[in-house]
Amino acid sequence: MLQKSLWMILFWTVPSVTDVTSYNCTCEGGHCSENTCNGKTCFVTEQLLEKNEIHRVRGCFNSDITEQCNSKTSFSEARCCYSNFCNADITIYTIKEKVEEPVGLVLVTVLPVALFLILAILFTFLFWKLRRKSRKKLLARLIDFGNEDIVNASTVGDSTLGDLLDDYCTTGSGSGLPFLVQRTVARQVTLGECVGKGRYGEVWRGTWQGENVAVKIFSSRDEQSWFRETEIYNTVLLRHENILGFIASDMTSRNSSTQLWLITHYHDNGSLYDYLQRNTVDPESCLQLAVSIICGLVHLHVEIFGTQGKPAIAHRDLKSRNILVKSNKQCCIADLGLAVMHCQNGDYLDIGNNPRVGTKRYMAPELLDETIRTDSFESYKQTDVWAYGLVVWEICRRTIINGMVEDYRPPFYDVVPHDPSFEDMKKVVCVDQQRPNVPNTWCLDNVLSALTKIMRECWYQSPSARLTALRIKKTLNNLKNSLEQRKQEC
Repeated sequence: MLQKSLWMILFWTVPSVTDVTSYNCTCEGGHCSENTCNGKTCFVTEQLLEKNEIHRVRGCFNSDITEQCNSKTSFSEARCCYSNFCNADITIYTIKEKVEEPVGLVLVTVLPVALFLILAILFTFLFWKLRRKSRKKLLARLIDFGNEDIVNASTVGDSTLGDLLDDYCTTGSGSGLPFLVQRTVARQVTLGECVGKGRYGEVWRGTWQGENVAVKIFSSRDEQSWFRETEIYNTVLLRHENILGFIASDMTSRNSSTQLWLITHYHDNGSLYDYLQRNTVDPESCLQLAVSIICGLVHLHVEIFGTQGKPAIAHRDLKSRNILVKSNKQCCIADLGLAVMHCQNGDYLDIGNNPRVGTKRYMAPELLDETIRTDSFESYKQTDVWAYGLVVWEICRRTIINGMVEDYRPPFYDVVPHDPSFEDMKKVVCVDQQRPNVPNTWCLDNVLSALTKIMRECWYQSPSARLTALRIKKTLNNLKNSLEQRKQEC
């Protein structure tokens, strides 16, 4: 073992031994026949073995041992000396030195890291608890039926709804009124007539201080949709002319039953679905409707950074019934109960926990054959683009070309039943790969011809091949600008 050991000499000053013949040295180890030996150099070697044991050898050399004394490893060392029995009391290192040295290293390096991790976990836990407590307080304000902390109606004053919103929200941003003001507004709303019904519940026209508002009353089984819309409108800066304006959300008790209210701006023209049933449009109005919808969709899809920013949002249930027509004949997108939010910071995807699915008639192929990547936000945006193409097709059918116009029909009206099943749509869209019929007459008009091209690029079977909402917006705005320039020239 002595021959295999590597040596380390700890910078001793080696005296001149030219005048010394030999020294008597202590001898310990298997190589010793007696307790002493005689040589030119006395030495001690120690080797650290497993289980913190030390193998020690003492003896003497009768030859030049410079190389041996200068060698070393992490686990063996040697010392040389030049006097009688000088190696008798030498110990190179003890168990304490070699065993506790790593322990000290652990205390110096690992302990601070461990303390930091513990503090980080504790801080995260406390932050989560405080955030959860804060959220519970906000929800308690929203659903508490008592009047103890309700803002007095006189606080709102006699200002109009527009003035009230302007007090709290700046143009292009804002996230609705504070919760307590929302509750005050909700309790001052008088319901008029029911203007729409669906699986979610009912929509009523209401009045608040002489102004019309829309009151969406959710059924109890669709509570998650109400909560999701309330959550998005109150946490996201969504104010945009092509997104339905949010006013208030409240949980109230009427006729011994709980009602979930969502109060928004009211639009006399109703949904695009209703509007197209009653009205026809010219190519210019058709383009205006299509442009306004895509502007709203782009605002949803794009993430805005900064203190006045918003996460990116995918609608997931875009259809003509969820688009309203304003008095200026522009559209605004409504119903965010299935919306998905995404923030690039941390790549956070908030899908929510609503068990409801979108409308089957407007589902993209990847939804119907269940190949959509549910962990990718881009996938949800691509399903919105598919649905947008179908909505544009509905508008084009009601556009007058050379005095001719078609009756309103929903997408795939000629190949699936009135209320198609999931399997009905899957066969048509995924297996047969059918698309809504595009009449040849549409190519006779510049606007409808351009919209037809966009539609078809929204309906690609491969989601990644479809246009983005931003690309569609730029294309339609260029078309709109060229039409306006042509009118000015004329």
